[in-house]
Amino acid sequence: MIRLIAAFLGVVLTALPAPALELIMVEQDGCHWCAVWNEEIGPIYPKTDEGRAAPLRRIDLHRPVPEDLKIGTRPSYTPTFILMKDGTEFDRLEGYPGEHFFWPMIAEMIARANGATPVMENQK
Repeated sequence: MIRLIAAFLGVVLTALPAPALELIMVEQDGCHWCAVWNEEIGPIYPKTDEGRAAPLRRIDLHRPVPEDLKIGTRPSYTPTFILMKDGTEFDRLEGYPGEHFFWPMIAEMIARANGATPVMENQK
């Protein structure tokens, strides 16, 4: 019976789709702005609407880009935040502009990826 339940759970868990949006953080050892982001944003990001809409995944600048990610040009700067939509780069933010700019920029990127018109564009 336990094997049957485990087999069923395995099928259910593997059948779940991956999130449509994912935020990739490209970082490297010794990156000052990565450390600032980790202190200011890192602990709360997964608890926010943005973090739930686009879960964070970290990759190292000096390692190969994982095969499941289709990005445009290889990042040169850290941190670089790449918003992935269905495994393909949709938008990117190079550098960390501070928490007061980071949140609205990421929210706008996510809104565009979801087909919404960002508030900033509505005010033009």
